Amino acid sequence: MNLSESSEHDEQLARLLGELTDAAQRGETVDLAEVCAEHPTFAEELRLLWGAVMFADAAGSDRSAGFSSAASIDRWQGLKTPCLIDDYELLEEIGRGGMGVVYRARQESLNREVAVKMILRGELASTADLERFYTEAQAAARLDHHGIVPVYEVGELGGHSYFSMKYIEGSTLLQLLATGPLPPREAARLIAAVAKAIHFAHQQGVLHRDLKPSNILLDEHGQPHVTDFGLAKQATDQGNLTRTGAVLGTPSYMSPEQANGVRDLGPATDVYSLGAMLYHALAGRPPFQAATPLDTILLLREQEPVPPRVLNPQANRDLEMIALRCLQKPSDLRYRSADDLARDLEAFLNDEPIAARSGRFSHVIARMFRETHHAVVLENWGLLWMWHSLAIFVACLLTNVVFWIDMQYSLQGVRYYYFALWTAGFGAWAAVFWALRRRMGPVLFVERQIAHVWAASIICIAMLFPLEAWLSLEPLKLSPILGLINGMVFFVKAGILSGAFYLQSLALFLTAVAMALAPEVAHLIFGAVSAACFFFPGLKYYRQRMKSQSVR
Repeated sequence: MNLSESSEHDEQLARLLGELTDAAQRGETVDLAEVCAEHPTFAEELRLLWGAVMFADAAGSDRSAGFSSAASIDRWQGLKTPCLIDDYELLEEIGRGGMGVVYRARQESLNREVAVKMILRGELASTADLERFYTEAQAAARLDHHGIVPVYEVGELGGHSYFSMKYIEGSTLLQLLATGPLPPREAARLIAAVAKAIHFAHQQGVLHRDLKPSNILLDEHGQPHVTDFGLAKQATDQGNLTRTGAVLGTPSYMSPEQANGVRDLGPATDVYSLGAMLYHALAGRPPFQAATPLDTILLLREQEPVPPRVLNPQANRDLEMIALRCLQKPSDLRYRSADDLARDLEAFLNDEPIAARSGRFSHVIARMFRETHHAVVLENWGLLWMWHSLAIFVACLLTNVVFWIDMQYSLQGVRYYYFALWTAGFGAWAAVFWALRRRMGPVLFVERQIAHVWAASIICIAMLFPLEAWLSLEPLKLSPILGLINGMVFFVKAGILSGAFYLQSLALFLTAVAMALAPEVAHLIFGAVSAACFFFPGLKYYRQRMKSQSVR
């Protein structure tokens, strides 16, 4: 891609992101999967950037909203405690966030100590703030579990919406973790208790979606209690909290699907966050931590967490395996439920075998053969790969025909026929292939990487013929190396695009052996296997592209 094309590509991407962001801010539905299907050229970059854009937009919205309501907030910032407001005597402020403030209070009518959470912006609160606030109250109110902080009452004080809840005297898990990694059994006990509470919430149709150490309160007996259901999603909820595909959660503890702005989240999202808290308890820091939230999101999307024992050699191996299973990027490779996680932690506490260890091999195999987030670019190559399979088979057929003729008639200069076919012939086809791809739209960075690997393989193949001459070998004596070169190319593709290409790589490595054993038909064997390796994936991704376009 030249400079002008690259600039045009960036401008088009920026305009598209701007349009999507504007739509999200208007409260319109932004279906990222549908947008990627409509704009396959930008699909990979959209998936990478959309989560970061929405997170930045959400952060900016919170800041701007805060400035717009400064006068309303000032009253509560300057509030002197203790003071009596309606039925509540506010004793002291115990917590404050971007949206609300929490007071330790006494409810006069019932003479009980409670915690009162109040929305800061009062009458100036946005619809989204009020919706999130009441979502938290409604979600917690329907959950009657000893591990979840109960909500007592919802109402309004001095123009500010509030709800009262049980007051938990103690600290937070975050404060406990600030002292460093926890002892293994203590970490397992705490996260197991939280996982049971979250499983109960899931059974009631409620997802928390913002589990993090600061949302886990520890009472005077060291028992954890889950709070802050402000991002909770109820099974029957069709509200605006998830309409825009915005990034919801805290970057260091959110799941990859949350970072990608996926709307249809399930229990596996909370399982990931539970694993992130367990990881923090073992390693002394979250699995992903960077200078900014956006950098953290990019780390979460692109990298695997460092094993806790690398950061803390004293971390328990079994708990490390449990945490890493929770942190699998494909959600179906995590524990099926928070209850399964709790059971495995209890098995650890009871010195019993853990499921994370017994299932590890199958998980590794499953991960190995999965597509990466770059695989979407193959939709641009599907039809081209099918044509490429034909070009390979024709070239190999012609090579074998020339080989048979040479065996009968001892052609003069036959080496140059082969060289012309595999250099000039494939060089011309490569130019046509690349021109056709560029007509489909700007070429992505990952595609250029794959193209460089492919070009290197063509150069290696072309060099085989002069090498045979310099080594005084018969023409095509080094032909089995074709299988090795192309097997290597697919091995690289497997790491970048899809683990399924490991199968093609293995087939081509074995093809090299078959070519050495049957030199009379070596190129026919290579042509058939290599063509199949390109044709069937090409057909799959071509159909995938056609299906995506038909949905538009």
